[in-house]
Order: sequence, then structure tokens, then C-alpha cells
Amino acid sequence: MIFQRFFARRPQVAVGRALFASASDKARDPAFYTEGGAPDTPEGRFELYALHVVLLLRRLKGEDAVIAETRQAVFDAFVRNLDDGLREMGVGDLSVGKKMRKLGAAVYGRLKSYNAALEGDAEESLPALIRRTVLAGAEGDADRFAAYVRAADAGLAVESREALLKGDASWPTFPA
Repeated sequence: MIFQRFFARRPQVAVGRALFASASDKARDPAFYTEGGAPDTPEGRFELYALHVVLLLRRLKGEDAVIAETRQAVFDAFVRNLDDGLREMGVGDLSVGKKMRKLGAAVYGRLKSYNAALEGDAEESLPALIRRTVLAGAEGDADRFAAYVRAADAGLAVESREALLKGDASWPTFPA
């Protein structure tokens, strides 16, 4: 049937949502705020959500169509969460679209910046990026955050395809 394709369940959507939930749960880890010094503000929380989603998107890049669909589902779940969050904060319907475009551009910018910092040789580029984004002027520990980001990126890089397609992502603890 022609409509079956439109209404068929797509398992990668559920997997993407589960992976986003994993990233979202980790972004709420109190250690980022209490030990790392990330500001506990809407902007600070956005930066930590974006960071974890970026790490997942990096891992889910360039394998096959199933992984590509999962990657898109992670991003879609993130965008849906941002939209819901703006509405809960009282942003009016007429303003949500404009704010979502700004947030979308910010996420793509973070993806590009984190990719460059993690793939580059400059040891200071990742802490500098974290100072500008996650810490945004707060007196946090950018070096500890950079160590966490590198550990998370390395851990996700070796995460099995099978685990990811079950919606499982392992996250390291924030360094002491």
C-alpha cells in the first residue's frame, strides 16, 4: 500500500530519541555545575545539551543509511526539546520560529567548532571553546571540561554500532 511507507513505524526515530534522552540526562549531571562551574542558567543548560548532542552527532556521522537516520532522529529530538523548552519558558508562538533559527544556527556552529577543536592539534583550542560556550565567562574549569569532552568523544568513538542502535550511549564521569 502506498500509505504504508508514510505511516510505517521507523525504529530509528525511537533509537534517536533514546540517544537524545541519554545525552539529556548526562547534560543534567550536577557535577558539571557544582564541580565544573557551568552556569546553571537556561543558556548554560543549552550549552551542555548542545555539547552532548554534538558528541553524538560526531559519532553517528558517515556510516550507513540506518546510522544516518538515527543521527537525524537525535537532532530532531533535540530540536523538539528546544521548541518545547521555549514554549514552557513562555516564549510566544510568533517568536518561537525566530528563536529556533538562532538556536539551530548556534548548534551548527558548535558542531563545526567542536569538530575543529577535537580534530585539530592545538591543545588549547578545546578549553578556549569551552570557556566561550559552556562557561560563557563563568569561573569554571575549562581544562576539566576539555578532559571530559575528549574522554566522551573517545568513548563514543569505540561504542559499538549495535549498542548505539539499541539507544545506548556510555558517558564518562566528570573528572575529579
